[in-house]
Formats: sequence, C-alpha cells, structure tokens
Amino acid sequence: MKRKYFYLLMFIIIVIFFNFVITSASASETTSWFRIDRINILVLLLVFSSAVLLYIRSAKKGKEFFIRKIAGLDAVEEGVGRATEMGRSVLFIPGIDELDEIQTIAGLSILGKVAKITAQYNTPLLVPVRYPLVLAAAQESIKGAYYDMGKEEEYDPEMARYVAGEQFAFVAAVHGIMYRDKPATNVYMGAFYAESLLLAEEGQASGAIQIAGTANPEQLPFFIAACDYTLMGEELFAASSYLSKEPLMLGSLKGQDWMKIVLVICILLGVIFESFNLGGGFFYKLFIEH
Repeated sequence: MKRKYFYLLMFIIIVIFFNFVITSASASETTSWFRIDRINILVLLLVFSSAVLLYIRSAKKGKEFFIRKIAGLDAVEEGVGRATEMGRSVLFIPGIDELDEIQTIAGLSILGKVAKITAQYNTPLLVPVRYPLVLAAAQESIKGAYYDMGKEEEYDPEMARYVAGEQFAFVAAVHGIMYRDKPATNVYMGAFYAESLLLAEEGQASGAIQIAGTANPEQLPFFIAACDYTLMGEELFAASSYLSKEPLMLGSLKGQDWMKIVLVICILLGVIFESFNLGGGFFYKLFIEH
C-alpha cells in the first residue's frame, strides 16, 4: 500500500515539474534542440510506460490481478465441450480483414487459445479465411497451439482454409460450411462489416452456440441480436489476456486500465479547474500542444 502512495506522489511531482518547464519554455523565445512544447506528451508516455512495466513486474512475481469476468470467453470452453459431445466441429472466423488490421491480430490471438481447447478435447476445428497472409498466420497459430498441447500428430493444415477473396463470396462459402458440416459452436472474433448479420443469422438458424466479438460499433447490434454472447469493443483486445493469464499480457492490461483512470481523473479536474479559472491553466498545458 505504501508503495502505491509513493508512485502516486512521484507522478504528481513529475507532472508539476514538467508543467513548470513548459511554463518557462513558453515565456522564453530562445531556440532549443528539443520540442519543449511537447514535453507534456513525454510526461504522459513515461507515466504510461512506467505503469505497464510495474504491473508486468508484479504479475511476474505472482501477484493476482482482478479482471472482470467476460461471459463470452467463459462460454468458449463450454461451447467446445458441447461440440465434442455432439461429435461436431467448432467454426472460428478471425474477421474478414487483412493481417494489418489490429482486430484481425486480436482474433488470431484468441484463435490460438481456442485451438488449445479443441486440441485438448480432440474436437475438429474449421477456420475459413479471406486473405492468404491471414491463412498463413492462422495455420501457425493453430499449429503452435497443438504443439503446446502435445498433439502435433493431430494437427492438420486444412483446419485453416482459404475460401474466397471477395466479401460476399466469403459469406456464401461460410454458409456452405455451416450447412454441410453443421458446427456446434461458431466463434466470430475480429473485424466484421455488412456480412455480420448474414453470418450470425445463418449460424443461429443452424442451432449452434455463437460467440462474437468486434470493435466495429455499427456491427454490434447484429451480433447481440443473433449470438448467445458478444464481446464489445475493448473486450476483444482484452480477451487474449483473459484466456492466457500470461504475466506479460495481464500486466499490460492492468497498466492500461490504470492509465485510463489517471486520464479520466485529469480530464475531470481539468474541466473543473478551467471552468472556475483555477490552477493557472495547468491542465490545459498538460494536454494541449502550445
């Protein structure tokens, strides 16, 4: 507890010091080797990095962090178990975007965790993709999961397959997979667009358990309406940390949460101070480039 107060005190001292530097630099017209007017960005970057590193260190030492339960992720193992009992497959779609989309990377990260569960239960896994690079990444993710579980002989490169490069041709191909193979669990994790309802509606009609997650807010209503569980926004990016419990990921997640709290507090204080013309523009200088 004392250490937390120490870190908070150091944060306040650093902010006050750099605010003084910013104020002094604003009053001076001399040239500088550095962009003094952007020291506020440096302060926030240092504080954010320090928070992440401290939480990672604590996680590596074995400290347990509270993470809010995400019902959709808790249901993944249940869905795989249901597919195993029914002798049917699990369908996983890591979005329909390219590999440079952060949601696709998040989806592939979750795929690795789901593949470990399917390997554990010897459940067939189907991963249709739209782009060749995503295909290669998905195959490596599944392969790594099966090797980690000691089931390398059961890994099949055909678990991940390229089906179509055009948006609605991809949807038609996935509909065919749903109709022929009748997967017991459908997982949609990544970037989805106009095809979201077409996929989820077909899966819902087949009677499968459906778990979806996307950071595209305009597609969330469709997933919420047609799926059993939906991960919204940042839950998608926190999912890999939630499933893996790895110290590096957990520490990063908690560090980001801590920084969000700090920023919200600073914003609220800034609104109050600026509204009543208090503090000499401290918070204005902290967040606004001069």
